Amino acid sequence: MEKTYKIKVFGKPGSDKCKTLNQRLDKILTKKEWTDFDKEYCDIETVDGLIAFASAECIHPARIPALLVMKKEEATGKYTPVATRHPQQKPDKICGKAKLYQYVGLQTDYTSAGNGIISPKMITAILEEARS
Repeated sequence: MEKTYKIKVFGKPGSDKCKTLNQRLDKILTKKEWTDFDKEYCDIETVDGLIAFASAECIHPARIPALLVMKKEEATGKYTPVATRHPQQKPDKICGKAKLYQYVGLQTDYTSAGNGIISPKMITAILEEARS
């Protein structure tokens, strides 16, 4: 059964940060309150993964790993990105500069302020935003 939301995770093999993001997300998705979310891993070093990445049109290639929350459209049965309700150019309180501006999602912030970490708190904040 397809779930209401799909989280597309963009990563590459051999990356510790990609592995950590996947592990954190997998752990979160085992909890009862997140049963309406499913995960799809997109390896950007494969043709299919690269097509999915390019189709997202919102993630900077140098900010992998990243994730994008999609919602299933009832009329078409296809998943489309969830639009951010309040786009802003300033850093988010929880997600900092890792938060995507136009869609609900995260990309790794490698600046000194971000340290390249996508925390469980950041992930749950994004999942909550997708539902609101």
